[in-house]
This record gives sequence, structure tokens and C-alpha cells, in this order.
Amino acid sequence: MPYKEKEIDKVYYSIGEVAKMFNVNTSLIRFWEKEFDIIKPQKNKKGNRLFTQSDVDNFHIIFHLVKERGFTLQGAKEKLKKNKTETVNSVEIVKSLNKIKDFLLDIKKELG
Repeated sequence: MPYKEKEIDKVYYSIGEVAKMFNVNTSLIRFWEKEFDIIKPQKNKKGNRLFTQSDVDNFHIIFHLVKERGFTLQGAKEKLKKNKTETVNSVEIVKSLNKIKDFLLDIKKELG
């Protein structure tokens, strides 16, 4: 098995990079930033938003609740306020299951 270097995680992501990760418009990223106080991007001298990995992780949670589970924004806010840990665990389980699914689909494709 060839040696593969671990990818270096970025410290900051631009709004465009975050939008691309979730396949949404940058306007939705800005909107969620205003709506959810767990999103706290830094801003550079030009005023561009710089999102940390923690912000991206929080976007995953919001995306999961709103886009995948169908929560309203208010419902998502209440869910996060009541039990963020449970929600984070659910998101992590879904991520793990998706990785397993992708892996199995790759094996299926290779087997023809």
C-alpha cells in the first residue's frame, strides 16, 4: 500500500469554500451566520469572512438539521439549545454511515 501523507487541515476557509462544501450559495452561509450564534467567523482587513474548522463543523450540524432532517430554523435553534451534544453525535453517525456507504459503493464498482 503506497504511503499517503495526511492532508493538512486549513486554519481558515473562505465563504466560497464553505458554500462549495455544502453545495449552497454564499448568501445562505451569510444568512445562517446571522441566524445561529454558534457561527463566529473572523474577518480579515478587507472584511472577508474567515471560517474555522469549528465553524464548518457547526455548519454541518445546521445543514443536517435544516436540509437533511427538515427542521425549521427556529426548530434547529431550539434543538441546538436543548441538546447540542446529542445533535452532534447524530451528525457524526450520519457522516460515518455515509463514508461506509461510499466505501461499499466503490467496492461494488470495482467488482463490476
